Order: sequence, then structure tokens, then C-alpha cells
Amino acid sequence: MGQIEEQRSRTMRSVRSRDTGPELAVRRYFHRAGLRYRLHDRRLPGTPDVIFPSRRIAVLVHGCFWHQHSGCAAAARPKTSRGYWDKKLDGNMARDARQTAALEAMGWTCLVVWECETTSQTVLNALVSKIRSTKPRIRHH
Repeated sequence: MGQIEEQRSRTMRSVRSRDTGPELAVRRYFHRAGLRYRLHDRRLPGTPDVIFPSRRIAVLVHGCFWHQHSGCAAAARPKTSRGYWDKKLDGNMARDARQTAALEAMGWTCLVVWECETTSQTVLNALVSKIRSTKPRIRHH
């Protein structure tokens, strides 16, 4: 294994699927805005990062590279092992589409915030406004 592949292998091992920096930034912003939420509900398709159960809103915090944010420089695909990366990243995008469709079929609204947007006050404020403007649903027991 060459030096580049070895470095990439180390990097890949360190990638987390939950409690990532961008996810924590979004959660802190929601908390400061007075919003309370639940995390990683495994009963839902794709185990959404943040959910607002009474509003049936799922917030998905997507890494620009792993979920291939269209037009984002961080989404550039590696030039080595093209076949592997194309299959991996295209598979991630297909899985995202399936999981979002499954959530929406269950009556959930999916909001996606991209890693590169997690430092944008404008984007985060719009997300908070969208969540607040969605009326909680009455639950019948």
C-alpha cells in the first residue's frame, strides 16, 4: 500500500457516523434557539441525526464528501481507486434517497443541512424558522 492509500486508510478509520463536528454544531444551535429534540432514533429509516417527534421533522446533517453535495468543492472524488469510490459514493447517495423516501412515506418532513452550511447563520436561522413554523401534531393514545 502506498503512502497516499495508507493515509486515506487512517483517515477513513477515524470517520464517525454520529456526533460529528457538523452534527454537534447544529445541535448546539438548536439548543441555544430553545428547541428540544431527540437523537438517532433507530426505529426510523436511516436513523436520522436529529428528530422533532411532535412535529414529525427529521434533520439530516450530511457530510459534503460522503453524501456528495452537488457543486461543493469538498465533494470532489478521489482520483485513485475510481471504481471503488464511484460505487461507494453513488451507493451513499442512493441510500440517502431511499431513506428520505421511506421517512416521507411515514409522514415525516426531512430537512438536510450540509456540512459546509453548518457555519452559516442564514442557513441555521432558516432551519430553526422552518421547525418552529411547523405545528406540533396532536398525539392520540
